[in-house]
Amino acid sequence: MSDSLDSWYHEKESAWLYSKVAACEPDPVKRRMFSQLGAAAEEQALKWQALQPDRDYRFSPALRARIVASLVARFGPRNSRALLAAMKLRGVSAYTAPAAPGHLMPTSVSEVGQRHRGVSGGNLRAGVFGVNDGLVSNAALVMGVAGAGAEPRMVLMTGVAGLLAGALSMAAGEYVSVRSQRDMYEYQIALEKEELDEYPEEEAEELALIYAARGMDLDRAREMTRALVTRPEQALDVLAREELGLNPDDLGSPLGAASASFLAFSGGAILPLLPFLAGPSLQWSATVTISWTVGITLLALAVVGLAISLFTGRGAWSGAARMVLIGGGAGLLSWFVGRLLGVAIG
Repeated sequence: MSDSLDSWYHEKESAWLYSKVAACEPDPVKRRMFSQLGAAAEEQALKWQALQPDRDYRFSPALRARIVASLVARFGPRNSRALLAAMKLRGVSAYTAPAAPGHLMPTSVSEVGQRHRGVSGGNLRAGVFGVNDGLVSNAALVMGVAGAGAEPRMVLMTGVAGLLAGALSMAAGEYVSVRSQRDMYEYQIALEKEELDEYPEEEAEELALIYAARGMDLDRAREMTRALVTRPEQALDVLAREELGLNPDDLGSPLGAASASFLAFSGGAILPLLPFLAGPSLQWSATVTISWTVGITLLALAVVGLAISLFTGRGAWSGAARMVLIGGGAGLLSWFVGRLLGVAIG
């Protein structure tokens, strides 16, 4: 594809994605912004097309763009911002950037702090990488033990042990990480609560000055924040977001994070073991079982590589091929190492 045709296609794909994002965006300001960005991309595509009008310009979204559009429709633009950034869409910073002068300010007490709400966009990515860790590590373990000449039953037992050890280790690490972060957040919010209980007027004034610095009329800001501190729970939530830069919604559950990590790792780690679970009932030989393990693992690696490409911005097929080469290489190396150890020890 020539440079002009490649640039035309990129602009057309961006315009197509902008239209999908705008259709899912509930905020009218952001929806208008994405619609305008889409129109600008369409205009730029026409400029590229004018450079070589005799070319055959037919647009069809790439597989990666279609997957991203479906995820945006499912989870919403805010929660898919990591994917949109990887697709090089402009305007995604609207979900994370701090407010600047002229930013749309709250008009009532109920709206104060609402612009900070949202679910982290990294949950899907964490799940994909958790599956990848379990798949690669347990596939390498299984291939190494099989290469050493172990019986299928022994390979299965080793794989199950590897699955449990890895999943429990991942879960424990995630629990400690989230628990530590939650303790820090809770401590800072507790200090803020004490100050709100003892000095409500001072806290209201601080918050009013923050909104005034962002462009709101100071008298209007003071009126709103003084009314806000009469609602202690909402006031504490807003103060945590605006003064501390903390999002109480992001505290998360240590048990929930540990469970999700355990399940993601286990989901990947179980795949290389499926042929060993089915082999006895189907009366497969060791060679057939290993062959199925290799096939399932390579297919799963390709799917994981495709999913990872959504976050890295790489082409879908190149991402799948890279994951197959990396994971397949790890499995092959483990097989040879196990083979050598089996010969040396056996």
